[in-house]
Amino acid sequence: MLRPRLIPCLLIHKGGLVKSVQFGAHKYVGDPINAVRIFNEKEVDELMVVDIDATRNGHEPNYKTIAHLAAECRMPLCYGGGVNSTSQLERIIGLGVEKVAMSAAVVHRPELISEASKRVGNQSVVVVIDVKKTGLFRKPEVVTHNATRRTGLNPVAFARRVEELGAGEIVLNSVDHDGEMNGYDLDLIAQVREAVSVPLTVLGGAGSLADLQDLVMRHGIIGAAAGSLFVFKGKYRAVLINYPNRDEKDALCAAGMNAR
Repeated sequence: MLRPRLIPCLLIHKGGLVKSVQFGAHKYVGDPINAVRIFNEKEVDELMVVDIDATRNGHEPNYKTIAHLAAECRMPLCYGGGVNSTSQLERIIGLGVEKVAMSAAVVHRPELISEASKRVGNQSVVVVIDVKKTGLFRKPEVVTHNATRRTGLNPVAFARRVEELGAGEIVLNSVDHDGEMNGYDLDLIAQVREAVSVPLTVLGGAGSLADLQDLVMRHGIIGAAAGSLFVFKGKYRAVLINYPNRDEKDALCAAGMNAR
């Protein structure tokens, strides 16, 4: 039976695990491999790891790091960062990663989605849509390269296009809500959820279990991803890897399964 998924999202910057606020102000929070081991013990649904340096700096994915992560993970792993070809994607899948996320590469060349889906199956092809409110009227716009480049693309229209091209999943990430821990951008999520039928995971803003519950009660079977919520604890944001216990998780999933 399909259930909402609760997904920690880990960011790798200069080899370490960091957490950002609106894609900047990176705070070091530990070693990625150690974090994976802790999440293993907490039996998380899925893990997403993004190398935030690779695309911005024009680097290849760090296959050695990816191999170490995949070897440690006892849950489905999604990797993103620096992927811009089907050969890279196939190599990463070959290392034991279940899903590969792409962003800037498919904005530049959308047909890469179709090519990748044909090579590895659409269940392994994830497109990340980073969204930031821009311009005088603060309209949502797709951005890339850690939100340093504007694209002029409307996120809802782009999400439809991504689905048409064969993506197996969309990750919708709000730059404005990133690291703020004040809740998801529910209006944007509702617009994209209405526009597409592929699995949708959302990221950016979760600060409490109540935020996760609100999300799944509104949208049912959805991926609820978070960074700060799963690596910080308390109002002073002390670094502490955490995840809902079994009872909390069951309650959240029940809320999602009963949602309209």
